[in-house]
Amino acid sequence: MSFLQVKQIILSCVTYVFAAAKQNVVAETHGSIMAIGINRPEARNAVNQETAQQLLETFTSFEKDPSLTAAVFHGIGGNFCSGYDLKELAHQRTSIKLEQDVTKGPGPMGPSRMQFSKPVIAAVSGYAVAGGLELSLLADLRVMEQSAIIGVFCRRFGVPLIDGGTVRLPHLIGLSRALDLILTGRPVSAQEALAFGIANRVVPDGQAFQHAMELAEQISTFPQQCLRADRLSAYHSTFDASSFSEAMQFEFDHSKHVILKEAVPGANKFSSGTGRGGAFS
Repeated sequence: MSFLQVKQIILSCVTYVFAAAKQNVVAETHGSIMAIGINRPEARNAVNQETAQQLLETFTSFEKDPSLTAAVFHGIGGNFCSGYDLKELAHQRTSIKLEQDVTKGPGPMGPSRMQFSKPVIAAVSGYAVAGGLELSLLADLRVMEQSAIIGVFCRRFGVPLIDGGTVRLPHLIGLSRALDLILTGRPVSAQEALAFGIANRVVPDGQAFQHAMELAEQISTFPQQCLRADRLSAYHSTFDASSFSEAMQFEFDHSKHVILKEAVPGANKFSSGTGRGGAFS
């Protein structure tokens, strides 16, 4: 066997091991913050079936871990997510099985049907389009880089929004603006997304992840039972409440336990001088 043949075998083995070891979703824990990154930069972080399953498992792990207070959702390699992998859809359309009962299984993009009890912040760089836009809407807050683009790009190919885009987007920015995006499929810049209310922060390119982590850390310093009770009530009144009075009752019922556990100790801290003048440190 020649040296060239041996070299080729070694390179093939290294390539195989690397491919086997590669994770389409990378999760890292920083203190009480979990960073969840889509890791398919060669496909602009398009989500295939394997990635969708890994995202579902990772977000489920985040939700179940009591030591974690927030998650930062991002894309590795310059893009957040370009949507579902249409190349996979084109070649495997007969083998892709979709759970039709939204209460019994995941969406095509993985965790898109989940509701979280803790904050999730999306760090958006590059493209967050089609299903990628839908995934960004899972988050409570979105930090976008200046050059980032969002849009319902799947409009061009007849691919519907079946991962919550038509549900979350109108609630987030209003029906008129949501329909502008849904019907036209046009690209939307970070500044326009900020004006619409999709983006919560716009930061220089390359800094979305850092700013999202800092925001997650800041949120995590607050009394958590109170924060989660307020967050839960806001989501309930937006998506589930049957009336104003029912929403008000839900707010009270799910917050009253916090009074003795966190509000009274917090009032004592204030009385001793902490937080005077609106200080947050």
